[in-house]
Amino acid sequence: MADANATNDVIASIGNIIAAVAALGTAAMGLVDAAKAFSGGPSNFGFGDITTQLLPFLPSEGAGAYNRTVLLQTLRANWINGVDKSEQKAKAKSLIHLGLGKGNAAKLADAAGVDAEALKSLAQKTVSGQAATPEEINALGQFDAILSAVLDAAYERADQRYRNACKVIATVIAIVLGVIAGVVIDPVKSTGWIIGLIAGVIAVPVAPVAKDLVTTLQAAASAVQTTRRGFRR
Repeated sequence: MADANATNDVIASIGNIIAAVAALGTAAMGLVDAAKAFSGGPSNFGFGDITTQLLPFLPSEGAGAYNRTVLLQTLRANWINGVDKSEQKAKAKSLIHLGLGKGNAAKLADAAGVDAEALKSLAQKTVSGQAATPEEINALGQFDAILSAVLDAAYERADQRYRNACKVIATVIAIVLGVIAGVVIDPVKSTGWIIGLIAGVIAVPVAPVAKDLVTTLQAAASAVQTTRRGFRR
C-alpha cells in the first residue's frame, strides 16, 4: 500500500509540473495572440510568401480600383483577419480572373505558361459575349490549374511560416517569463533561472498536449501497479 501511495504522490507531482509548464505555454501564446491588435502583429508573418508567389499574376500599379496595391491590401486584410484559407484562395483567384477582362490576359498567360493568344482571345470574347472555341476553353482550364497550384503553394507556405513564427515568439516569451519567475522564486540559489529556462523551452510544445500527457502517465502508472500486484500473487 505504501508503494502505491508513493507512486500516486509522484504521479500527482509530475502532473502538477506538467500543468504548470502548460499554463506558462498557454500564457505565452495568449500574449502572442494579443499582439495581433497592433497592426496585425504576428499575423503579418507569411503574407510576404503570398505576395511573392502572386506578383506575376497581379496587375501593374496604376489608377482605378483594379491595381496591385488595392488587390494586395484586400488579400492582406483577409490574411490578417484569419479568413478561412480556402475562402482566401477563392477570393484571390476571383480577383486575378478580373485581369482577363482588363487587358491583362497576355501577362497572365505568360505567368501561367499557357497559350497567350488563346487566353487573350477568350478575354475579348467574354467581354463581347461571343462563344469561346475549344482551344480557348482549354487554355482557360490550364490557366486555372496552374493558378490553383500557385495559390495552394503560396498559402500553405505562408501558413507554415506564420505558425512557426508564432511558436518561436511564444517560446521566447515563455523563456523570459520562466527565467524571471525562477529568479524571483529562488533569488539565492543559481538553479532557479535554469529551471525557469527549461520550463520556458518546453512550455509551448507541451501546452496543447498537457492533458493527454497527464492522462497517459496516470494510465501507465495504473498499468504498472496492476501488473506488479499480479506478479506478487
